Amino acid sequence: MKLLVKKLREDASLPFYATPGASGLDLFCVDDVVVIRPLERALVSTGIAIELPEGYEAQIRPRSGLALKKGVTVLNSPGTIDHDYRGEIKVILINLSDKEVVIEKGERIAQMVIAPVLKVEVVEVKELSSTQRQDGGFGSTGMK
Repeated sequence: MKLLVKKLREDASLPFYATPGASGLDLFCVDDVVVIRPLERALVSTGIAIELPEGYEAQIRPRSGLALKKGVTVLNSPGTIDHDYRGEIKVILINLSDKEVVIEKGERIAQMVIAPVLKVEVVEVKELSSTQRQDGGFGSTGMK
């Protein structure tokens, strides 16, 4: 399968897999400098747009290195890019550290995973089938 990528700026970097076993394509900051103060968020440009095949989405996920080293993560993780979106991919980053963080041009800011999407037919019913768990949630199956 091919991912069609359009550079919206000449200085944008194409996404790529950092290793042969990587699941996500690295995405890069195209802004000159992005300063994110503690507990603030920023919309960071990648300078690219993509064309996905029908039946697929792109999921924008955090990079573990950025989270560990700088305390920065993707706010709406995973972000979803639908197959019919053709605009610039931008990433919402949040600084969860207690220090100001600087993101520089060319820095890897997130990863993009291409995944299949299943469509369902929504059917309203009066009752749902019973299960052992029923409506138990949030810790109902135990903590250990």
